[in-house]
Amino acid sequence: MSDKNMRDTYCAALMDLAKDNKDIVVLDADLAGADGVVAFAKAYPEQFINTGVAEANMIGIASGLSSVGKIPFASTFACFASRRVYDQFFISSNYAGLNVNITGTDPGISTQYNGGTHMTFEDIGIMRNTPDLIIYEPCDIVSLNALVRQAAAAPACTYMRLHRKDTNRIYKDEESFKLGKGKVLRDGSDLTIIATGFVLVPEALKAAELLEAKGINAAVIDMHTIKPLDEELVLEYAKKTNKILTCENHQAATGMGSAVAKFLAENHPVKVKVHGIQGEFGEVGKLDYLKERFGFTAEAIAGMAEVL
Repeated sequence: MSDKNMRDTYCAALMDLAKDNKDIVVLDADLAGADGVVAFAKAYPEQFINTGVAEANMIGIASGLSSVGKIPFASTFACFASRRVYDQFFISSNYAGLNVNITGTDPGISTQYNGGTHMTFEDIGIMRNTPDLIIYEPCDIVSLNALVRQAAAAPACTYMRLHRKDTNRIYKDEESFKLGKGKVLRDGSDLTIIATGFVLVPEALKAAELLEAKGINAAVIDMHTIKPLDEELVLEYAKKTNKILTCENHQAATGMGSAVAKFLAENHPVKVKVHGIQGEFGEVGKLDYLKERFGFTAEAIAGMAEVL
């Protein structure tokens, strides 16, 4: 696989699926350029629908397509893909037992200059309320390529958080993935850092290196699937390290970390720190500034781990 940004990888995976499966349909709410699916629209015009700026309607169309055997992937900015379409997605897609795949682009601070109105810190929390829904957030192009293909074959609806632009590669091309199963990136015995997404998985790995220099042996887990949570892996490392630090580009109160904390409180209580957005709205800024602003740097993560 050549190095690409994530939206190019997303489009390439869908095009590869569509090549052998005419049931793959891509829907877009007049954001094909932003979401990176222009190439798909040109290559497979009969399997592409631009619904215009009508996101809720897009989900209704996707649900209708799924009900007759199609496999729809509907993309728009994460703020619209969660807040704006939730009722339609809940009733027409999930309650109906279909396979509608929503892709919410630029979640959290990755929206940068679009600022607080588009800076989606609450989409996981909204979507976690939906029974049987699969929620996932790849951290690089390799995990994205594998997981989006699994979403197409999933027995339920899916919601993916997708960064649109360039990312550092975490995995080698041959790495295998499974929706619902986290990946141990680094073993450790003193504490476990559980991170998700392109913003915080790389920073968690750097934080583990900083901690190692101070004699602290930290495990790092990429929890790419937020729902269903890989409870078996969480429990294994809670028992092994007795300390858990979760990191996510989302409100701390309602995201992956809250799912981890709830599970451990009920099954194996240990020290848990849930790191994320602490009840704030977003703001305009470059990614590096926003990482500093919200404590999403390796140094900030290592500092929290040291006092856990």
